[in-house]
Amino acid sequence: MWHDIEAEVDLLNFGVVARAAADLIRQAGGTPLTIGVSGGWGAGKSTLVKLTKAELEQGASSSSDSSRFIVMEFNAWLYQGYEDARQALLQAVSDRLVEEAKKRETYVEKAVAFAKRVKLLKVARLTAPMLAHAGIGAISAGPLGAFIGAATGLAKGFSDEATREESLVSLKDAYSDLKPELKELVGEREDSSLPKEIHALRKAFEELLANMRVTLVVFVDDLDRCLPPTTIATLEAMRLLLHVKNTAFVIAADEAMIRGAVRAHFAGVDVENGMVTSYFDKLIQVPLKVPRLGVNEVKVYLALLMADLAVRQEVLEPKFQTQGQNALLTLLREAWGKGISREELTKAYGEGAKSIAASLEIADQLAPLLVSASDIAGNPRLIKRFLNNLMIRLTIAKAMEMPIAVEQLVKVQLLERVASPAAFEFFVNSVASDPDGKAEFLEALERSAQADEEYTPPHPSWSTSFYQQWVRLSPRLGGSDLRALLHLSRDRSLGLAAYDELSDEGKRLLEATMEVKEVSKVLVPQLTTLSQADVSRILTRVIRKARDGQWDAVDLLRGLNCTEAHPELGEQFVQALEEIPAASRPYAILPKLKNKAWAALLLADWRDDPESGDQVKTYLKSFKGGR
Repeated sequence: MWHDIEAEVDLLNFGVVARAAADLIRQAGGTPLTIGVSGGWGAGKSTLVKLTKAELEQGASSSSDSSRFIVMEFNAWLYQGYEDARQALLQAVSDRLVEEAKKRETYVEKAVAFAKRVKLLKVARLTAPMLAHAGIGAISAGPLGAFIGAATGLAKGFSDEATREESLVSLKDAYSDLKPELKELVGEREDSSLPKEIHALRKAFEELLANMRVTLVVFVDDLDRCLPPTTIATLEAMRLLLHVKNTAFVIAADEAMIRGAVRAHFAGVDVENGMVTSYFDKLIQVPLKVPRLGVNEVKVYLALLMADLAVRQEVLEPKFQTQGQNALLTLLREAWGKGISREELTKAYGEGAKSIAASLEIADQLAPLLVSASDIAGNPRLIKRFLNNLMIRLTIAKAMEMPIAVEQLVKVQLLERVASPAAFEFFVNSVASDPDGKAEFLEALERSAQADEEYTPPHPSWSTSFYQQWVRLSPRLGGSDLRALLHLSRDRSLGLAAYDELSDEGKRLLEATMEVKEVSKVLVPQLTTLSQADVSRILTRVIRKARDGQWDAVDLLRGLNCTEAHPELGEQFVQALEEIPAASRPYAILPKLKNKAWAALLLADWRDDPESGDQVKTYLKSFKGGR
């Protein structure tokens, strides 16, 4: 199995891009710099950030000016639901600077003073809305102790008990963090407003970095995993520190998710697309797109992953893994104008290649399809999940003593992953109708492919180029008993029984439902024309796919097309949602469910369940429908 986390070893040839980003930071010469690393889900943003950080640290450690940079990481997602992300980032920065100052034994007092400023800003931010609620305005003057007492009294006047208690706890905690000398400092000031505190904070921050003669480099990751309030709070905190001399921020995020968070933040306001785009773009000076993997990159990636597994299984010696990795990554950097052949994969591993010959064959043949298939499109995370699913099925097959050839399983699993429901249905029916479990139509297709004849689809659903490429993929399946392979994919194949019960229009709309990725204004009216029974069968298929995909949010959003067309099917959908493990409940579908009467009890259960994720509970407590 392969872990679905960022890699610290460059298996994707991102090193060139990481070095370019690190060089930009080195060459900035103290000029403020903000780099935005953008890319879709699973594209490798976190890996690129890790490699950039490693490249910067490695360059600093090997040069005479190794003390020029202070490097730190911040993951806003870890603080969601526990602490204000805005304050968490500022606190993390101040803690890192105090730590570094103590380590260097210089400017410790200034670093501590900056940390106090951060805590003071927290108090100012907490008290400002209390005073605004009371109609007083900006933070009043006078000793801080008396002011806190007054603000506490105002907080007690809040009608919302939860808000009152939360505000009091936060305020008292912030106040207790302040040292006696800081209380006196604040008490002596006659005019203490929030804008002035922010200005003083930025000034102290800039002076500290200048005195220490360092550049602070902050790597911010997983911003697009956060709920909109956390995303916006983190961006606003960064804005307090951005464009200050001797700073660099590297922000990894999916631009589409950030734009969605901005729209949610300005809910109820007519925000133009240009304004949404500019909100994020104003923070970013250098946009850096994660490179999309091509056939060469995927081929090498597959080979390296397979070799890693072979070492863990003690099939391949570690020395050959290192040899192959170095050779393939070098080849990848040089082969930008040509393809990487099967022979070059073998040559890279030298004498160890014979131990993983089958794996290298799979990598060579599978790579083009994993790039061209729209459901995978060379996405590193999806490739890992494909391989992990493969390993699970092989383990099951071994435990059940099933005669499974790895190459055959790979080919069938690829068809299952990428084929349309109708195409996979045709394949399953062909196997099921044969007494020996063979797909007779495949023999003719494979003979035709071997003779390099023109491809003729055996069924209308098999008319795209993917199936033509898939037929040519080794090994040949025609003439083989495929029942054991289909048994391993039984979650999907068993769900095909209802397909034959659908009308032609029902089958067409089933295809359409399985293709959309959200609630479709075009599809819903068409589903309304079908009977409730037909749409129920379609929903059954959608639910089976969602279950097989470990309750992916996109699969669940597809199901909402059925409940929009026939709200009576909400109960059927709720029964499926109740199967989802508590920690895996997807908050992405909550906005679509929050106003559905049939989902009210389910959402209340999720809200009150201590096992639900923090994101789910936070969201469900934020709107009236979840109360």
